[in-house]
Formats: sequence, C-alpha cells, structure tokens
Amino acid sequence: METVIAFFEKTDPVLGALYATIFTWGLTAFGASFVFFFKTMNRAVLDGMLGFTGGVMVAASFWSLLAPGIEMSPGEGFLKVMPAAIGFGLGALFIFALDKILPHIHINFKESEGIKTPWHRTTLLVLAITLHNIPEGLAVGVLFGGVAAGLPEASIAGAVVLALGIGIQNFPEGIAVSMPLRRQGISRFKSFWYGQLSAVVEPIAAVIGAVAVTFFTPILPYALAFAAGAMIFVVVEEVIPETQQDKYTDIATLGFIGGFIVMMSLDVALG
Repeated sequence: METVIAFFEKTDPVLGALYATIFTWGLTAFGASFVFFFKTMNRAVLDGMLGFTGGVMVAASFWSLLAPGIEMSPGEGFLKVMPAAIGFGLGALFIFALDKILPHIHINFKESEGIKTPWHRTTLLVLAITLHNIPEGLAVGVLFGGVAAGLPEASIAGAVVLALGIGIQNFPEGIAVSMPLRRQGISRFKSFWYGQLSAVVEPIAAVIGAVAVTFFTPILPYALAFAAGAMIFVVVEEVIPETQQDKYTDIATLGFIGGFIVMMSLDVALG
C-alpha cells in the first residue's frame, strides 16, 4: 500500500484521479467478466454483494467525504456544518433530478424510471448503473483535487483509500449488470461489454471533480458533501430497495454491515 501511495504522491493529482478511477473501472470490468464463466448467479449471493456495495458507499460518504468536509470548513457551530449541509442536499437533489430525467431500468427489469423512451432494456439497465457511478467518480476526483489545491485536510492516502473502497464495491456492480443481461439471452461478450461500460463515467467524473476543485478551492467542503449526498441518495433509492426484492434480506443486511466495516477500517487505518 505504501508503494501505491508513494506513486500517487509523485503524480499530478488530476492524473492521479484519472489513474485511480481507471482502477475502479477495471474492477467493474473484472466483475462483469464473470459472465464468461457463469450464466446465472445465486440470488442470495447477489443480494449479499449489493448489500456490501451499499455499506461501502455509506461508510465512504461519512469517513472519506463528510467528515473531512466539515473539518476543513471555517467557523464554529452551525456555520461550520453549513457547507456540508448545503453540499449534501445539493448532491442528493442532483441525482434525484437525473433519476427523474435519465431513462433507466432497475436490475430486476421490472421498474423503469425517467422520461419514457423506446430504448432497449439493455441500454436502460446500463444507464441505471452509470447513474450510480457518477458520484463515485466525482468523490475520488474531488479528494485528489483537494490535494492539488494544497489543503492539509485532503491527503493522497485518503484519496487512494477511497478509490480502493469504491473499486472493491464496483466488483459486484459489474456482476449485477452483466448477469441479468445474460439471463435475458444476451451473448456473453455483449453482457460483459455493457457491464464494464457502466463504469466508463467514473474517470470522466473524477477528472471533472479534480479540475473544478483545483481552480475553485473554496468549493471543496461543498464538493465533498455533494459527492456524499449523491452517493447516499443512490444507496437509499436503488441499492437497498433492490436487495429487498427477494427472501434474502438478512443476507443483504449482513453484507451491508460487512461493507461498512471494511470501508471504515480502510479509511481509519490507512487514510
């Protein structure tokens, strides 16, 4: 881990954000590649992995984003927490708006949302997971941008740990896209292609977030909380409800707890 952190310390932070999210994209592709070996996946395993994804995202939202954002805010009392509160609300509203506008369909292929469109269900599913990945890429980019701006509260180690945690939870996301597509009769290669494609947005969002914070340093507390609010919205609106569709809710809940513990431990021990 020290070698990885040393590498990023010698790299331009904006490039570092790009490299880190290419890694998270790679783990999505790795998860999607399981479609070459299995046509279906046990629903209990899938729910457990989705629960794990939610736990990682919630823990990352606090330990990696909200807490540093509050710490670096000036003032005391309500003034100190105000940037985080505003940013958190705006992040949730941003994903809420995209959720209402962007056509997409849930993993179970039963519920479609957004503007009505004749697009194929495959495209709608990929767009749904892409929606999940925007705040994840943005979160990593914002932290690297804070490092570029020279803020002491933003560290390379913290940014790398966040990317590691998001990469870990991207693995089951890749499976969660490719496996349902394969069950629908789509070829293995196309299922893999669409599965990995859902994470392409992460490097793009990361670079945008890093550049924005680099040029507008005062927005960093707001930007960190913005990414946190967006991630929490995704967890509560889509990830958790998806795990409650079957009879394995306890497994999903334990997966959530496990994901939270893993991300919290990584952030406190290494970040």
